[in-house]
Amino acid sequence: MVGVPAVATVAVPVALGAAGFTGAGIAAGSLAAKMMSAAAIANGGGVAAGSAVAALQSVGAAGLSTATTAAVTAGGALLAAIFP
Repeated sequence: MVGVPAVATVAVPVALGAAGFTGAGIAAGSLAAKMMSAAAIANGGGVAAGSAVAALQSVGAAGLSTATTAAVTAGGALLAAIFP
């Protein structure tokens, strides 16, 4: 299953976009907007830097870094090796 790592690498940004983490910001009414609202309420009105919501928005806006792409690809390859 050589295609599994490639699919995983492509699927992560696509899934984040579908959840509402976009290049233009968090989409109104999306799952991302609900997550952002909950995080802001929990933190007294703002989303903390380094939080899950902040990290997901960063990936949604800029895409995966080279290191993250390599990690996702390696994870997909490992899964393909374990579950042929």
